[in-house]
Order: sequence, then structure tokens, then C-alpha cells
Amino acid sequence: MRRAATFLATALAFSMPIVVQADAPVAQTAQGPVRVVTVTEGLENPWGMAFLPDGRLLVTERPGRLRIVAKDGKLGGPLEGVPAVHAINQGGLLDVALDPGFASNRLVYLSYTEPRDGGNGTAVARGRLTDGGLADVEVIFRQQPTVKGGHHFGSRLVFARDGRLFVTLGDRFTERARAQTLDSHLGKVVRIERDGKVPADNPFFGRKDALPEIWSYGHRNVQGAALHPATGELWTHEHGPRGGDELNRTLAGLNYGWPVVTYGVEYSGAKISDSPTAPGIEPPVHHWVPSIATSGLLFYTGDRFPNWKGSAFVGGLASKQVARLEMDGNRVTSEERLFEGVLNERVRDVEQGPDGLIYLLTDEKKGRLLRIEPAG
Repeated sequence: MRRAATFLATALAFSMPIVVQADAPVAQTAQGPVRVVTVTEGLENPWGMAFLPDGRLLVTERPGRLRIVAKDGKLGGPLEGVPAVHAINQGGLLDVALDPGFASNRLVYLSYTEPRDGGNGTAVARGRLTDGGLADVEVIFRQQPTVKGGHHFGSRLVFARDGRLFVTLGDRFTERARAQTLDSHLGKVVRIERDGKVPADNPFFGRKDALPEIWSYGHRNVQGAALHPATGELWTHEHGPRGGDELNRTLAGLNYGWPVVTYGVEYSGAKISDSPTAPGIEPPVHHWVPSIATSGLLFYTGDRFPNWKGSAFVGGLASKQVARLEMDGNRVTSEERLFEGVLNERVRDVEQGPDGLIYLLTDEKKGRLLRIEPAG
């Protein structure tokens, strides 16, 4: 599960009703035939989602809108109180997550591209969900430094089991060398308290040459993150350049290599590194060549798809598929590509619902929320 607050014990009773669509396409998988049901459509480049305890769903749209999808699939209007975003190229309103104490405090967290003097940067804000939108909104984290441009913002939000918040951040494309230095948040995963303060047990806390929020470094553009259900460790995946997308077990203080080492090459075809591995650099658990353009990460823990329990699911933007990774502990033993020729849309996010089914967001101008369910 990606977010600790998402799957409350009472949520199953409020899950979205299963309505079989006669024309819903069916995909053949190792699990057996599954149906791809459209829950709602008309979303403009949806990016992130979070299930509310009553079974409704919060969804972000990259141009800057936060909406609620009702249990019957009806799409609500934009909520008030969302911070202003710089909707430029890959930037805009990104991920959404519920506070671990949401049932009592109603706090919602958003990551987004923040407009700033001289450019922009990834920021995280939180606010209290009301009937009309968000109230008491405050910014709790800002990626530094400010950079001009519209690429590589990250950004997924994951609450650890101890309540700390992981935020994944991109290298901003033009500043990739700084993914290897500890004096910026570029190309990093950071770990903060729920109010934005820095945990004293962060790996670089107290070092004068490092920003204290940094958890790990050497990342390119992390757009998938989830806790491993058995260990509680953070796992992430990131976009490679031309090839070299990576799945990583993202541990404290480790260097994940970008741009010193990579399995990919420049978009021009030029070489980036002489070797995909190097001493002192953590190798990926799994990588893709050619790139599938990874986005969204789920470790499936439900019972509706017994043969998929324990698998990791990775959305593909360029591939317009979902990659299912069979796991043995911390190893990937096989990969299955799902929905080839069925979706034909960029998959931005993958989540498990409180009903044990799998939900997808498609990153299109007319994007959709999809539900994957057994066809039998």
C-alpha cells in the first residue's frame, strides 16, 4: 500500500459499487481474464489519487484541480483552497495523500509545482478537508533551489509506518549533476515530519555540508513510491533517460547513481556512463531497457487477485501498459506486461482500493479512472 492512511479498517464497507459494464474490455493475464471498467472520465491529466474512509476518492488534475469521485463514479467539481500551481509541461498539481490521523484531523497533503520568482520548484502543502475544499492550507516543504523550466519535478508522497513523510523529487533535468551533491534537494528523496520539521534521525542530519531533509540521493525523476508490505521499507522507481528506468529499494543515506551511472543513454543516443554500476552506488533491483516511462507504484496485498498477491505493479506512460513484477522478498523474479492493446493510454498512477481491486489513472487530456476486476 502506498499510503498508510488510505486503507482504514472500515473502508471496505464503503467501497465503490461493482457495476459490470457490458462493453468493458477484457484482458488476458496470468491471473486469468480481467475486466477494465471505466469508473469516471473527463479528468484532465489526472496525476494522483487517495481513497477517503467513506469510499470516495480524491483525484488531482495536473492543471491545478483537486476533485472528489463519488462512490457511484460521479465526478465532483474542483475543490476550493488548492495552492496556485505552475502548470508547465510536466509540472502542476501532482500527488495527494491523507494524513495517518485523517479520521480525526481531516488533513490532506498535496505536492505540486510552486510558481516562484525566478522559476519554480516542487512544494508540499497540507490543508484540512471540508465540505467545500481545503481550509487552513500551509506549505510545509519547498524544494531548493528554485530552477527555471518545466521538467522533472517528481513527486510522490508516502507516509512511513512511523508517520514520517517521504517526498520524491526530480533533478529538474538541467541540473542533473546536483543529484550527486548534498547541498540541494535536486534528485533526492526527502523525509520530513508531518508538519515539515526535520527528523533528527535522518541520515545527514547535523552535517554542515548537507541539507537535513535528504533521505537518499542520485535520483533522476522519481514518480513512483510505496512501502514494501512485509518490511515497511520505502521502494521507488524513477525515469531513466533513453532507457534505464529503475526500481529501487530506497534506503537511508544511499547513493542511487544518477548521473554517474545509468543503464540508459542520452536522448541523442550518446553515452552517459561507461558502466551501469560502480562501487559505492546502490544498483537497481530491476531496470527497463527500453524505457517504459514508469509512473505509479503498488505492492498488491488484496484477496481479489490471489495470484497477484505480493506483486509490484508499475504504471507505464510510454508503454501504455502496466508492468506486474513477481517478487521473491527483495528480488524480482519475472515480469508480466498487462493490458497491451487494451488500454492505449498513458498510465500515471496505480492504487489498490479498499475493495481489494486495482485502480488506474490515465494521463490524457481526457483522462479516466479505471478499475481492474476479475472478469469471471
